[in-house]
This record gives sequence, C-alpha cells and structure tokens, in this order.
Amino acid sequence: MFNSNKIELKTNDQIRQMRKSALVVADIHKALDDAAVPGITTGELDDIARDVIASHDAKSNFYGYYDYPRQTCISVNSTVVHGIPGAEVLQPGDIVSMDCGAVLNGWHGDACFTKVLPGGENAVRERREQLSSITKEAMWRGIAAMAKGKYVSDIGNAIDDYIVSLDPAIRPDIVEDFIGHGIGTKMHMEPDVLNFRTSRKGPKLRPGMVLCIEPILAQKSQAYRTLDDEWTVVTQDGGDACHWEHQVALHAGGVWVLSAPDGGAVGLAKYGIDVAPLD
Repeated sequence: MFNSNKIELKTNDQIRQMRKSALVVADIHKALDDAAVPGITTGELDDIARDVIASHDAKSNFYGYYDYPRQTCISVNSTVVHGIPGAEVLQPGDIVSMDCGAVLNGWHGDACFTKVLPGGENAVRERREQLSSITKEAMWRGIAAMAKGKYVSDIGNAIDDYIVSLDPAIRPDIVEDFIGHGIGTKMHMEPDVLNFRTSRKGPKLRPGMVLCIEPILAQKSQAYRTLDDEWTVVTQDGGDACHWEHQVALHAGGVWVLSAPDGGAVGLAKYGIDVAPLD
C-alpha cells in the first residue's frame, strides 16, 4: 500500500511549476461550471475542456491514459467515477462530478468538482446538494489533516472520522476502492492517499509532497460495477455518487492548495489554518 522510497519530493521551484498546471485545471473547472446547465451534453462539456487546455498550450493527461478516449471524466448521478463524456444530455437536478487534468511543462495537474444543476424535483436536488456538501467537507477535512498531521494516513482518518460522525440518516458510504495519490512528473504516483481509517500509519508527511486528496462517496452503498466500456463505474443500487478533489503541496512553510485559485485560504480558514503560498 505504501512505499516511502518511491515518493517524489519537490523543491519549492517545482511546486511553483505545479501550481501553473493546477491552475490550468482550475480554469477548466470554471469554464465547465459556467457551461454545465440542463440541455448540454457531457461531450460538449469535454470539448470546452479541450479548448481551455489548448488555450494554455497544455495537454490533457487524461486523453490516451490507458487508452482513455476523452479529455475529462464526467460522472452523472449514479456514475461513481470515470464517466466517459459523450451524448448524455444533462437534466435539471442532476449531480455532476467533473474530474479534469492537464500537464504543463512536464508537471501534472488533477482536480475534481461537483455541481448540482438547478431545477428538477426539490427533494432529489436537495438530497444531491447535501451529498455534494458532505463530500466537499470531507475533502477539506483531509486537506486540514495534511496540514496538521504527521502521517499520510492521518488524511484518511480525518475523512473517515467526519463521515462516521454524521447522522446515519444522511451518512453516505465511502467508496474505498478509489483513493487519492501523489502527483508530479506523473499523474498517479506514490503514496496512496486513502479515504478511510487504517491501522497502518504509512509514510510520514514531508515537505515536498504533493498529494491529490479526493474522497468519493455514495449516497447508499459503496458497492459498484464497471460497464462494458471498461471505464464507467456505477453504483450497484442506482444511488447517487459524488467526487471532490484538490491537489495540495506541503512545503517547509505549510500547505498550498495548488488547484484552488485562492490557494485554499477560504476552505482552510474554518480550521484555523493559514495557507502558505510560494508566489
């Protein structure tokens, strides 16, 4: 699960370079957030992402990755992860997770956000908004643990503890098979970043680490199946799923959320954590 010898530690200058690739992803997120409305197809959203990537003279690190066919992963409602953009038309009240990546000057960016579209049945939309809010909060709890903790496993412990603390009536299930990861000269690197509590401490958190923290939650059960396209993962029970992710650097001065335009200042303020930008 963990191999500390393979962890790529970055210099401050390299973290600054990674900030640039992560901000390309942030720009993709903004464009998709603006464009994601009922009636648009997931394929049209993917085309928008392609154009944003090109405008930065960057490349998609999703396209062609193990033969993945599109620029982004767009997962709607019961799709857990790896939804392939195409002809699917977004509907009022849909919950849409948009996972995006870019590589610039050899450094990778990767982050995901979720949007619940306006309209639809009030009760369904409100339930989906709650799921998104819980997943986003779980992500920030994990990021705060990276800032304050000693071990990579502290991140998953914090996420798990938060989910367990919720009222069972609204408590989602952690999809344990999909986890966060290190990132740098490759998109997926050591260490694994679990979203659940484990008895293993794993590697120590050290300056130079850049991690993607990304809880993925299911409204009902975490049980899933993979469709015949060998990419799209859906819940077995048809319940909704949600995915939030940020790319976070740890350096001697503290943490810097590379994929957040404000560096994570607003998200971490409630935990009494000041971000430490290097720019």
